[in-house]
Amino acid sequence: MTKAEIVKVLAEKVGLSRREAVQVLGVVLDGVVAAILAGEKVELRGFGSFRTRARQARTGRNPRTGARVSVPSKIVPYFKPGKQLREALGRK
Repeated sequence: MTKAEIVKVLAEKVGLSRREAVQVLGVVLDGVVAAILAGEKVELRGFGSFRTRARQARTGRNPRTGARVSVPSKIVPYFKPGKQLREALGRK
């Protein structure tokens, strides 16, 4: 599902115009991104939680040449599905 499809569903289900639905979705996503950037955990009960994890520096390999490459440490986004989402996926 794309952002445009989410906007369409939001507009239809809530009775908003497309422009309003774009603004609502933008505010929600901006808030989630801002919280994650601030190091906070964003939890949507039943759906899941978003947070960051630190990855340590490591030595990797260039797949083309096989040469060793130093991969620096970094912060990456992490999603953990909630109980309801896991159960719904388990029923399929």
